[in-house]
Amino acid sequence: MHELVTMIVRALVDDPEQVKVDKIEGERSIIFEVRVAPDDLGKVIGKGGRIANALRTLVRAAGTKERKSIWVDINKLGDAPASTED
Repeated sequence: MHELVTMIVRALVDDPEQVKVDKIEGERSIIFEVRVAPDDLGKVIGKGGRIANALRTLVRAAGTKERKSIWVDINKLGDAPASTED
């Protein structure tokens, strides 16, 4: 699933080399921390958050067999990563 998120985000941005996707796995959840260049942030979020919501829906659907809550957190490079508390 990590590869799926990385592939989709890299296809959306102008600078795919700047894309970083970290997987943070807890007891009951998995968080994909997506970081992109500041200029590409809008391309990943989309108008009204449509692209971000579609990405989250795809990841949740792909991860149903994991039996965990799956989240996608999108930030620009340099922002702090998500909390790992579960």
